[in-house]
Amino acid sequence: MSPPLRAIIASTLLVTLAGPAAAQTLPPNAPSKEQLANDNNLFISLAKKVLKWEEPAEPVRIVGPIYFVGTKGLGVFLFTTSEGNILMNTGMPSSGPMIVDSIRKLGFKPEDIKLMINGHAHIDHAGAFAFMKKLTGAQLAVMKDDVAAMESGDKDDFKYANDFAYEGVKVDRVLRDGDQIRMGDILLTAYHTPGHTRGATTWIVNLVVDGKAYIVAFPDGAGFNPGYRVAKNPSYPGIQDDYRNTHHALEMIKPDIWLAQHNEYYDLEGKRKRAETEGVNAWIDPEGYRRFIADKKRAFEDEVDEELGVPKAASK
Repeated sequence: MSPPLRAIIASTLLVTLAGPAAAQTLPPNAPSKEQLANDNNLFISLAKKVLKWEEPAEPVRIVGPIYFVGTKGLGVFLFTTSEGNILMNTGMPSSGPMIVDSIRKLGFKPEDIKLMINGHAHIDHAGAFAFMKKLTGAQLAVMKDDVAAMESGDKDDFKYANDFAYEGVKVDRVLRDGDQIRMGDILLTAYHTPGHTRGATTWIVNLVVDGKAYIVAFPDGAGFNPGYRVAKNPSYPGIQDDYRNTHHALEMIKPDIWLAQHNEYYDLEGKRKRAETEGVNAWIDPEGYRRFIADKKRAFEDEVDEELGVPKAASK
């Protein structure tokens, strides 16, 4: 792929995945939203290549017992505790061996993972849970509205049908909004934030490191992909209310640090580089979180207006 074409596709995908803040960099000859909406395979193939979903990345410690162990494009996180370790997300189906290598590179054993949790049931975040469960025997805890999708490998998805199906995995614990998990010195709270999927889950982690308390957020559910219908002929009944409730819930969260399923959301590479000299302070970013949620909310309301044919306000 030529560098110009790569840049064009990357800009388009960043706009559709990351929100309107990226629109100012969109080249005029980029693939349209309609093209990506109408061709699932085009969307996933470009995303995998351009956003580096299946390329290995160096693991890094974020704060205290929280480590990044994902790929260049996708956020996968390890939480280490005295009672066993927790894995959040698994990336694409090909990501399993890369996650294992990253965990070992950090000096931990994959076999010490006792619990796995997820953000939502799409292939780019849940594709390797079956692989990891076979390797570790870990329990899997999932929000109730995504259980069927996880166990079927996301078959019959409301947007992608069976185009992005993966190997399903048995869910051991069904979560409900506000459920908590405590392991060692870590407390995790699962909040049901549907929209992107019916069972999308935002995780809040409370921990104390060197006498300082941190709230770490992993927001999910707020974004929509090309082809989602959120107002007119909705992709699923109630999706518009789900998104608005999710945006409100996410606005109420006040994290010190936030991480996410897609690394470009929270600037993994920039913060990783700054952390070499700034330490944990490089990851503290409450203002970035507020901008991220505001962008997601604005993109959603713009989509509603577009679907309903609301005229755009004239620019001044």
